[in-house]
Amino acid sequence: MSYRELIVELDRTHAEALSDALIELGALSVSVEDADADTPDEQPLFGEPGLTPDRTAWQHSRVVALLDPEQEPALLAAAAANAIGLAATPAFTLRDVPEQDWVRLTQSQFEPIAIGKRIWVVPSWHDAPDPQALILELDPGLAFGTGSHPTTRLCMEWLEESVAPGQSVLDYGCGSGILAILAQKCGAAPVVGVDIDPQAVESARLNSERNRADVAYALPDACPAGQFDIVVANILSNPLKLMASMLSAKVKTGGRIALSGVLARQAEEVAAAYRPWIDIGVWREHEGWVCLTGVKRAGERNGNGDAAEGTAGNH
Repeated sequence: MSYRELIVELDRTHAEALSDALIELGALSVSVEDADADTPDEQPLFGEPGLTPDRTAWQHSRVVALLDPEQEPALLAAAAANAIGLAATPAFTLRDVPEQDWVRLTQSQFEPIAIGKRIWVVPSWHDAPDPQALILELDPGLAFGTGSHPTTRLCMEWLEESVAPGQSVLDYGCGSGILAILAQKCGAAPVVGVDIDPQAVESARLNSERNRADVAYALPDACPAGQFDIVVANILSNPLKLMASMLSAKVKTGGRIALSGVLARQAEEVAAAYRPWIDIGVWREHEGWVCLTGVKRAGERNGNGDAAEGTAGNH
């Protein structure tokens, strides 16, 4: 008996609830797709990097659940509908899924990624194409950051060109830890990664151990005091604007900041939020995203209006 997929089309609110119910009832996996994909009604969802999107389904959604061969689709669909309070079981279709080596199939979708002049991001099941390069071993996972997104790539290219040995680095919104790990491999010390998601912090710690990178990770409340030679934040434009004062305060006088997760059309408004303390502008653009970089002006008070704090680490 082969695996089968149960396919249901319904509205966004019920799609999110139904997908959760199907997982709870034993579906092997559940995905939610845009039922209007490749039509004029297609609706993009944006959530990368660093933040979860405010919705996880489309107005006209398609829920696709992979079932164990022993599961009865009609019973599962009825139980899921009942669990979320639907008056009737929604119409569904089935399609057979050919037997495959799912681990090998998944791994085949992720190849090593070349970034900058000599960076390779390499999944654990691949050998590094150039053993002499800067190698970051990272597997795709829950935390954002494998180098595939333009914003991550931009930050990595900037760090490769900008970090000098012995400089202190703060990676705010560290996700998988990819930027913090790269900074450390470029010679930065100390390096600190901060994220609001405890799961991301744990993932980043494991990734640093795998890469033999000495990076300290923390939640925001435990972010070390003091200032850094370099602050990098790959998040999104709105939180970057809200955190302008705080992030500026973490940069020492004459130190540098790099901000990404910003669309080209958002660049000026984000830069404006930092200009009271930092001379900042677009460093590079890639696929509609930009990396903003700047230097903290001498004689400026920090982002909280207080005198500059002591510096963090070696300079």
